[in-house]
Order: sequence, then structure tokens, then C-alpha cells
Amino acid sequence: MFNRDNVQAAPSPDLLTPENAVMLFVDHQPQMFFGTGSGDRTAVVNATVGLAKAAKAFNVPVVLTTVAAETFSGPLLPQLAEVFPGEPVIDRTTMNAWEDQAVVDAVKATGRKKIVLAGLWTEVCVVLPALSALGQGYEVYVVADASGGVTPQSHEHAIQRMIQAGVVPVTWLQVLLELQRDWARTETYEAVGDIVKAHDGAYGLGLTYAQTIMGAHAAG
Repeated sequence: MFNRDNVQAAPSPDLLTPENAVMLFVDHQPQMFFGTGSGDRTAVVNATVGLAKAAKAFNVPVVLTTVAAETFSGPLLPQLAEVFPGEPVIDRTTMNAWEDQAVVDAVKATGRKKIVLAGLWTEVCVVLPALSALGQGYEVYVVADASGGVTPQSHEHAIQRMIQAGVVPVTWLQVLLELQRDWARTETYEAVGDIVKAHDGAYGLGLTYAQTIMGAHAAG
């Protein structure tokens, strides 16, 4: 029941924070990208790297996993690996990452309950761990634009299936800004601005323009 006396300036516990989230990247590999046809693959790469940089900027723990890297799918996306040099990559045989004990143990070790999940393909390697983790009590946020399916229909139907099960769909920029949430947080302000300028197209250009104009006014 709504009680006006309980209303205060405070964030919802549903929001992602640097303290409650872990990011799980699943199968961003060449062979998986070759089969991705749900949207522009360059845009998926861009969103994935933007999401990875968000994790790094806010010290959100990450779990990187591949499937059959040496026999079929190839190595982790180089641009993603570059963001996390030295970070271990868990290679699996299972299509469902949540059926690999090493992946589950890595997520459990973070102590976080909210899993931010992105991967290829949406209808297989995202749906399966998303539903599995959800069924074991985790809150799962699937980053739709950092994921891709074989066709537009397969990607969309997979997203809808996960929504019906209780997964929350998000975008990489939404995650970045939700982690920042207050521009007065100066310790991450510059990093967030750099990520936006590098990966968010028109918004990034607008930020560059605004900083240029304000800098010129200040100099004048």
C-alpha cells in the first residue's frame, strides 16, 4: 500500500549498480558472428565493446566465456579481449553456459545477484543461461543490442521468451548510464564521457560538440 510518508529521494533496488552487478559475456567469437543475421554485426561489436568498457570503468566484475574456441568458433572477439587484458576466458563444450560448472562458479564467486548478460546467439547461448540463472534465483538483464541471433525473428522471439520468463531487456548505453546515474560522480564522469564519444554515435558527437562550445566560451 502506498504511504506518502515513506517516499524519499532514493534509488530503486531494481537498478543496476557497480556493487550489485556482474557482467557475463557469452560467445562473442568469429564463427558466431558469421552466423549472426538479426542486425548489423558492426553495431553488435560496437555495443559489446561499449558494454565491456562500462564494466571496466565501474569495476564491475566480468565473466568471459567461449564455446569450442579451438575447434570451431575461434577466439574471443579481439576488441573485447583488449578491454580485459589478462582476464581468463572460460571455454566450454556446452551451448548452455549455465551447465558449465566453471562459469557458474565464476559468477557465484562475485557474490552478485544481478547478471548483465550479452552473447551470440540470442536464441541459444543467451536464452539458455538466462533462463537457467533466473530459475536459480538470479536477476538477469539481457543486453539486446550487444547480442545477436541468426535472423531478426529468432532474436526477437528469444527476447520475448526471456521477457515472459522475467528477464529484463536493456541496451548497453542504458547499462552505462544506469551505473553512472549522477553526473556529480566525478570519479567516473570522464570515463563515461569517453565511452559515449567512442561508441554512441550521435550522442557522442553531441557531447563532443557541447564540450567544444563550452570550452570556447570559457576561453573567451
